[in-house]
Amino acid sequence: MNSKINYKYPSVPDLRERAKSKIPKFAFEYLDGGCNDDVNLKKNTLRIRDIELKPKYLVDYQPPSLKTELFGHVYDAPFGISPVGLQGLMWPKSPEILAKAAFEHNIPFVLSTVTTASIEKIAEISEGNAWFQLYHPAEEGVTKDILKRADAAGCPVLIILADVPSFGYRPRDIRNGLSMPPKMTLTNIINAMKRPHWSLKTLINGQPGFEILKPYMPKNLNLNELAKFMDVTFSGRLNEEKIKRIRDLWKGKLVIKGAESIHDVEMACKLGLDGVIISNHGGRQVDVGQATIDSLKTISPLYKDKITVMMDSGIRGGADVARVMASGADFSFMGRTFMYGVSALGNKGGDHTIAMLKKQLTQVMEQLSCAKINDLTKKLVVK
Repeated sequence: MNSKINYKYPSVPDLRERAKSKIPKFAFEYLDGGCNDDVNLKKNTLRIRDIELKPKYLVDYQPPSLKTELFGHVYDAPFGISPVGLQGLMWPKSPEILAKAAFEHNIPFVLSTVTTASIEKIAEISEGNAWFQLYHPAEEGVTKDILKRADAAGCPVLIILADVPSFGYRPRDIRNGLSMPPKMTLTNIINAMKRPHWSLKTLINGQPGFEILKPYMPKNLNLNELAKFMDVTFSGRLNEEKIKRIRDLWKGKLVIKGAESIHDVEMACKLGLDGVIISNHGGRQVDVGQATIDSLKTISPLYKDKITVMMDSGIRGGADVARVMASGADFSFMGRTFMYGVSALGNKGGDHTIAMLKKQLTQVMEQLSCAKINDLTKKLVVK
């Protein structure tokens, strides 16, 4: 498709700065921040950028192709859009905007259980091509019903979370009252008034809510009641028995997200899962662990022939995608990157961000003389 890049914002840092100027402080800090002291948040990207790739110029050249096969589907690029909670808080209709752009560009879009669009709406936009991430309900009946809805919507891949046994300790969100669910303090209301475009769009589209969970929620909950509902509804810690039950219920492709240890990947293989996403939740859950790229370097050589190995957390541009793919990932995902784009540019943000990343990655491959994504592993500088 003919996609135009807005060259006023040719990089992810440009989109981030634009997003910061357009959305309220509490929404930007929810998107931008990590947990505790942001150590892993920063380390994720820094460690990716320690990776070097060596060009080879004096060779026969073929124009590069970004096409990448994943679970039997050939996507037009080796990256997809990670699940993000409360997307409509950051920019109204964000999941709808990103799902539409992902479908038109033929890349995966992953819908979170706790985002602000329904399974059915995203399935309609993506013609049944969107993936779904299950945030674990404590009640098995709710789990079964959500999975039935995802199956009826045609979701080809189900992702289950391993890295949220408890909510991350996020100082910014605590100060801003952005626990689950968010509270509109006087300070937050003042900050919203300073962003009239965001406020008007939110007013037009209505207050964002947990659309997927609405069928299971009592009506007219106040904030305190909603907080209690969220606490009792979800049980974040995965174990072998929970995974077995989900594997039995879900007949499509099943992926675990948040695996960073050999133990967890070995368990995923044992239980018949189809893939793992090496992730530390973008540095939002644990601040004392490894950068995801270091986990990838350990896991990929041991398991790439046994299970599909993907990665997210810390990827901030097309060059980072190249580094991650060269390091052994079968596919990559980004969350903040796309939310910066849609927060910065609204309805055009998804299309712009995907097109920009494709162009950045293509330029890297041209410099390295890579015709295919798989060729990137041959360019890795081993230290």
